Amino acid sequence: MAEDPRWLSEQEMKAWSGFLAASALVERRVDQQLREDAGLSHTQYEILVRLSAAPEGSLRMTELAGALLNSKSGLTYQMTQLEKAGLTERRSCPTDVRGVFAVLTEAGRRKLEQAAPGHVAVVRAALIDVLTPEQLAVLGEGLGEVSRRLRE
Repeated sequence: MAEDPRWLSEQEMKAWSGFLAASALVERRVDQQLREDAGLSHTQYEILVRLSAAPEGSLRMTELAGALLNSKSGLTYQMTQLEKAGLTERRSCPTDVRGVFAVLTEAGRRKLEQAAPGHVAVVRAALIDVLTPEQLAVLGEGLGEVSRRLRE
């Protein structure tokens, strides 16, 4: 026998609606700023960030896709765009014929350094500076828990 749905309370609905609206609006604002100021999509910027933080500026494509929560085909498209701009390149894995590495180029590192200040400014204006330190702590803890559970 099917269980009755647990409908959202007024408080739960307010939280859910607020999350949906805020996440869409922050994403839109961040993407718009990066496109206007750096000629990058938010996903492309995140690729550059992940590669810059990796040892030797290089990650396996499968590892990068997992870190970005992106499909392999979506990552392939973005990497192609970044390669055309000279910001990344792909290299074969010397020990695994199926393995491919995404590699940050020097031009990619310079582009990231140029884009980062504007990106941080828009993230602060759209989210960080809007909330109190207490609200940020609760948000970080709560969304961190959601991420952990969904990754399981």
